[in-house]
Amino acid sequence: MVFYFTSNVVPSVYTIYMGKDKYENEDLIKYGWPEDIWFHVDKLSSAHVYLRLHKGQTVDDIPKEVLIDCAHLVKANSIQGCKMNNVNVVYTPWTNLKKTADMDVGQIGFHRQKDVKMLTVEKKVNEILNRLEKTKVERFPDLAAEKEARDREERNEKKAQIQEMKRKEKEEMKKKKELEELRSYSSLMKAENMSSNQFLTNCLEECVVFKNPCFSSWLACRCPLKLELG
Repeated sequence: MVFYFTSNVVPSVYTIYMGKDKYENEDLIKYGWPEDIWFHVDKLSSAHVYLRLHKGQTVDDIPKEVLIDCAHLVKANSIQGCKMNNVNVVYTPWTNLKKTADMDVGQIGFHRQKDVKMLTVEKKVNEILNRLEKTKVERFPDLAAEKEARDREERNEKKAQIQEMKRKEKEEMKKKKELEELRSYSSLMKAENMSSNQFLTNCLEECVVFKNPCFSSWLACRCPLKLELG
């Protein structure tokens, strides 16, 4: 069984969830999402509480009010911590959790200690806990299936992005080729014009200087003298 809560203290609603016991915590560790942030009371036994971020967010994007909700919830679900003041709560991305074969059920470590953050809950605030309790829902989710569906959607999105990138590259190559062909055609036309102008110049020289039309190229000649001579 997994308990789900809703944090609605900010316009963008967040989902918080936790397992019933240490055995369910094992499944939560195994099938967590990259968008999940893990919370636990520091150096004391407590529930494993997870916050699911919105797509594209990081741990640094969590609103302060939502952090406070998660911290109070994990403190309230610690046998020792719920009776104490000034309780430290640690939190880190799910991707930073490390589980090895020699660890006890529900026990975890961290890949990078520097990615573990901490905040302190000074005392219990019933208003926060009561608000969260009203949103509590119990479910028996297929965590493996949900994780696979999430990963499949991500793969499809990446595939679509790659296809779109290839389409744009193909379109750019087509435009580049068309531009090169246009430049080549323009250069050819310019060269032909220069050749025609030179030919006309030669004709005029023969006709004017030598008083004789350029019979060697009579059919191609377009100089004024030829036109007069017919």
